[in-house]
Amino acid sequence: MIGMFPLTSSKSRSIPTVPSRVATVTLAVVFGLACFALAQAAPPAGSPAAVAPDSPSVAAAAAATAKATGTKVGTINIEQAIFASNEGRRDFEGLSKKFEPKQNELKGLADEIDSLKKQLSAQQDKLNDESRDKLVKQIESKQKSFERATQDAQEDFQGQQGEIGNKILTKMAPLIVKYAGDNGYGMILDTSQQWPRGPVIWYGPAVDITQPIVEAYNTQSGVPAPPAGSTAQKPVKPAAKPAAPATKPPATTPPKQ
Repeated sequence: MIGMFPLTSSKSRSIPTVPSRVATVTLAVVFGLACFALAQAAPPAGSPAAVAPDSPSVAAAAAATAKATGTKVGTINIEQAIFASNEGRRDFEGLSKKFEPKQNELKGLADEIDSLKKQLSAQQDKLNDESRDKLVKQIESKQKSFERATQDAQEDFQGQQGEIGNKILTKMAPLIVKYAGDNGYGMILDTSQQWPRGPVIWYGPAVDITQPIVEAYNTQSGVPAPPAGSTAQKPVKPAAKPAAPATKPPATTPPKQ
């Protein structure tokens, strides 16, 4: 999905990034529930309708389940479909811009920590024990604040990112089911994660339905394509936390002769 907070300090130290992926498990659960809801929407023959018979959602569900007799196997990259959709590109780009002030705040704090570390390194042999300990504690305090703030930002960003992804997927799932039924598919596998984390070892482009689903969703949503050159940012894996400042080893007293 597309990275937030890809910050680096003056020492090329990576600042932790916000979520590695759009809650893949959550999305899978939502998709599964959506498909289950579609399957349950069409009442058995002879049973009374639970809702108004002219309901578009029920009509679509009935049509989809009625055609779910195909034998072809297809694939779809759910994560890519969400982010490639016009709505996904718009909403995730908006989320990235929303978090820019926090990103800049964390960068400023990281630069401040780096500056103090340089000061400690440059004056290591000139400071007395009290001054050195005071500077070390100041660095450690700021670093802890930085790590807490980064973690909070990660969790907040990931939560809002997951909400956007789930919102889009709940509307996209019926389209996937309908497309599969209309085109003779009996199974659709998600390739968002590569094997062995994902279920698919290998597949060819001929069986992938990601692009047709994106096009169908764009038509349904009515959201125009973002301006040329604008792209949503995919999350990247969190980087390592800033290293703790090095401290001068305590002086040892030589043994008496």
